[in-house]
Amino acid sequence: MSSGMLSIGITGIHAAQIGLETTQHNIANANTPGYSRQYIQQSAGIPRLTGSGYFGSGTTVDTVRRAYDKYLTVQTFAAQAAASESATQLSKLSQIDNMLGDPTSGLAPAMQDFFTGVQQVAANPSLVSARQSMLSSAEALAGRFTTMSGRLGEMYDSVNGEIFSEIELINVFAQQLADVNGQITSAEASTSQSPNDLLDLRDQLVAELNMHVRVTTVEDSIGNFNVFVGNGQQLVVGAVVNELVALSSSSDPERIVVGLRGQSGVVQELSESLIEGGSLGGLMKFRSNSLDDATNTLGQIAASLALTFNAQHALGQDLEGLNQTSATVGFQADFFEFSSPKVLASSASANVVSASFLPPTGDPATGNFKTSLTGSDYVLRDDGANLTLTRKVDGKTWSTPTAAGAVSTLNALITSEGFSINGATPSANVNYLIEPTRDAARNFQVNSTIAADVKRIAAAAPSIATLGLANTGSLKVSQGTVSNGYSLANLPKTFTYSQSSGAFAFSFPASGMVSATYADGTTVAIAASPINRLNAGSELSRITYNGISVDISGSPANGDTFTLGINTNGVSDSRNAVKLASLQLQNTMEGGKATYQGSYASLVSGVGSVTRQVKVTGESQQALLKQNELARSAVSGVNLDEEAANLIRYQQAYQASARSLDIASKLFDTLLGISN
Repeated sequence: MSSGMLSIGITGIHAAQIGLETTQHNIANANTPGYSRQYIQQSAGIPRLTGSGYFGSGTTVDTVRRAYDKYLTVQTFAAQAAASESATQLSKLSQIDNMLGDPTSGLAPAMQDFFTGVQQVAANPSLVSARQSMLSSAEALAGRFTTMSGRLGEMYDSVNGEIFSEIELINVFAQQLADVNGQITSAEASTSQSPNDLLDLRDQLVAELNMHVRVTTVEDSIGNFNVFVGNGQQLVVGAVVNELVALSSSSDPERIVVGLRGQSGVVQELSESLIEGGSLGGLMKFRSNSLDDATNTLGQIAASLALTFNAQHALGQDLEGLNQTSATVGFQADFFEFSSPKVLASSASANVVSASFLPPTGDPATGNFKTSLTGSDYVLRDDGANLTLTRKVDGKTWSTPTAAGAVSTLNALITSEGFSINGATPSANVNYLIEPTRDAARNFQVNSTIAADVKRIAAAAPSIATLGLANTGSLKVSQGTVSNGYSLANLPKTFTYSQSSGAFAFSFPASGMVSATYADGTTVAIAASPINRLNAGSELSRITYNGISVDISGSPANGDTFTLGINTNGVSDSRNAVKLASLQLQNTMEGGKATYQGSYASLVSGVGSVTRQVKVTGESQQALLKQNELARSAVSGVNLDEEAANLIRYQQAYQASARSLDIASKLFDTLLGISN
């Protein structure tokens, strides 16, 4: 009997001691990240059979377990990846949002100042000081474009550097995971017991890995965590690591992307869309969505402004009387200079392909020029059967069978995109990334010749219309406007109004190209004189001669005339400057749907909207992460009050078992005394 009491007491002391050690371990790790509360699992000893029945043999400590919920842990991992991604996006987006929306250093005030300078020239075209003011505001605008583009370029460099750093950290965590995997399998194989602290360490490593990139884990039959990134690419398999590699994108060498090096040493480039979650996913999403869009849209505004302003400026005449038809060299058609579309080939040995902007379209008579640039990037590819251009922003494609002249055929299909493809025939199975507006703002500047001599600003118009001095009617004609390809040859040209036999007509010498536009919008090319004043009941409203247009109004008398001539003394003429100034309010962008400032306002609004959306999403994800952590802590966390109570409980159990040993010892001594 005493021996049974002794053995039972010993098992009780042993169990209480292990319970005390486990409780102390919990208390010591109450603040250890990722630690799961541990507890002992006991069972009754095998009873012994006697004539009086089965008697207990004490207790057995089967194992030490951790309080752990697999599903809560997985949910916490996912919430951590999403929260880290949003936090990274928000920190980057805020920089763009603050830059674009700044009321003093943003683009809007610089653009307004520039057109104010143009209006000053329109008011005083002969004043060099007004022209100098316009030049200063133009250079300030160009500086604002290049500064903002430069800051966006710095963000590209920053993102590239941070991607490098994130990949290095991910590889460190992956290697640690592989090492811990090996330690866990060795421990379980040798003891058949779970190494709880190692399991917690592995979970914590996965949690920290999810802060940098979203991963999924699958536990194999021997307890290893196999870790996957993207859509199933293996990062860690048991104790083997396939490291991530930072490499230049095959389509854009200026862009750092993620590659995966397998055990064979071959590096597979991963699509940016596959990298999700964590800081790395946030960087990828920010760059491909917000940074690319902001850079391209800023370039779209710069290119559209330069193209339309240059188109109108080219139709003017400078202070020295030079225009694009002048025999004397020196006229500057372009007021602004900027870079052509960028084309990058995925193979260094590919044929060189280039692209160029299409000239603006519209009505030169009203000054309403417009471009069709979208701000998107494009991919050109010849797969051997078809030459295809894909617009990246929405996936729209244009395609033509591969053959001689395929590029020309494709260009005819993409006139609505604002650029054309030039250079050699694209090499087969090579991707050509076309970035029409990516660098337009970065290289935006005032024509250096105009910057050196403000007299080269073409504020006047090259032609002029005058009424005959002997006119007796109320005929009125505008001073006239010119369109692309206008000619001053054969000027001056006199148009005479005649009325005979009920016919009303303007007659002119038979030379040059003439057309008549009527109030109902009908335009008729005139092969020979005269031009009927009435056409199907509609009044004549405009006459165009060799690209020079004048508006007709009033009631001319028989024999009244007007003459188109060369504007030889146009130093005080500001007709072209007025049209340049009016471009500010014209729908010059997106195929005639938006103004310069309207497009910029949309960019600022769009970036601000995305920033607010990411902020709200990030706050909700942080709240969800906190909820998941609290739920996990409720199961796995250490409660010091509870552990203090366990200390007392195990202490009392230890003391009670020790007391039973003391009693058993005394009984044994008594039995020995009786036997003697």
